[in-house]
Amino acid sequence: MTSDAFKDFVLDQLHAIEDLKCKRMFGGFGLYAGTTFFAIISDGRLYFKTDESSRREYVRREMQPFQPTPRQSLKAYYEVPADVIEDATQLEQWARAAVKVAAE
Repeated sequence: MTSDAFKDFVLDQLHAIEDLKCKRMFGGFGLYAGTTFFAIISDGRLYFKTDESSRREYVRREMQPFQPTPRQSLKAYYEVPADVIEDATQLEQWARAAVKVAAE
């Protein structure tokens, strides 16, 4: 799947998120719920904003933080598991949790 096709798929899966916007950034895309930046799409992967509590599930599933360069890591953003991306209902739940974390 091309990066644009993946982006379009993710946006379709997240259609229930109010005021969802997608903007180019980091060589990929940033996702916003209104003005709240909560996700990154880069290199065919989706990353959600996490906090200490929500990050546990990502780590339990052995997901990695967003790494825009080999020497830089944004540890607040973790890759969303493929099975979650495929399930629109579950993805929406994870996205809403990421929006809540990002808004705090």
